[in-house]
Parts: sequence; structure tokens; C-alpha cells
Amino acid sequence: MLFPDLSAKQVNGLVEDGTADQIAPLLGNVWFFALAILFNNVVNVGAVIVVPSLVVPFAGIAYLGYTVAEIGLTLAASGSDLWGAMLPHLVTVVIEIEAYVLLALGAYLLGRSWIFPRTVGASNRRWGYLRGLQQFGWLVLPAFVLLVIGALYEAVTLIYVIVPQFAELAG
Repeated sequence: MLFPDLSAKQVNGLVEDGTADQIAPLLGNVWFFALAILFNNVVNVGAVIVVPSLVVPFAGIAYLGYTVAEIGLTLAASGSDLWGAMLPHLVTVVIEIEAYVLLALGAYLLGRSWIFPRTVGASNRRWGYLRGLQQFGWLVLPAFVLLVIGALYEAVTLIYVIVPQFAELAG
């Protein structure tokens, strides 16, 4: 809201790189659209929080900060007439951010267990890593469930609520 040009540049970037064109055909089927959203969230965000943390302790936490900033720039409605259309999408943002925070918590637990193995009752870093990985795995499951719920909700609200409202505002 403070820097509307940043939001406009982020949205224009989605149009210029072809992302918007790839999404348009999926708007006709809620299930395919939800699957595409889930795939995007798991691969582009979830995996980028999880995989670096498996190699470098706490690396996924930094990416979470970047992702939250990027989501904020993309979804920031700079015009007062856009707020009503974007309100239903706030639920999606909350659900997805919860999933990403769970993954970042898993990255923290893995890093802590790896660097300080005594915190999980391990005798060395190898066992600490394995115990941290186990804790991480238990957090991946609810994060994935949240991403599935978020993808379904996002697909339904985008197709039936938000896109029609934007079409009405544009037309």
C-alpha cells in the first residue's frame, strides 16, 4: 500500500513472463486449477524451504521471509476499489502462510538438532540430524494438508468470486 508501483510491477511481471496466460485456461475447471495451485505451492515454495534446509541449517527460514514479501507485493491492492475483490483471498493467504511457517519451524528444528544434537538427546551431529529430520517430517504432513485446503479454497474463490469481480470492475 505504501509503494503501489512495486505491486504493479510484480503483477505486470506475472503478465509479461506468461504466468497469467498459463493460468487462464485452468479457470474453467476448479479441480485442475486447484491441482496447479497445489503443485506451484509445493514445488516453488515448499520445496525451496525444505531442500536448502537439508543441506544448510536454517536456510529455509530466510526464503520464507522472501516469499512473504513477494506475496505481499503481489497481493497488495493499491486501489480502493480492489479491496473488496481481494478480501476473500486473505483466507487463502493466511492458510498458505501457516503452512510455510510450519515448514520454516521444521527448518529451525532440523538446524537446531543438527548443530546442537544434545537438544534432542542425540550423542553426535549425525544422530541429531536424523532426529531433526524426523521432527521436520512430522511438520511436513500438516503443512501439506494446509496447502491442499488452501489450494482448493483459492481455486474456488478465484474462479467464482475474485475473477468475476475483477471482470465487473474492468467492464
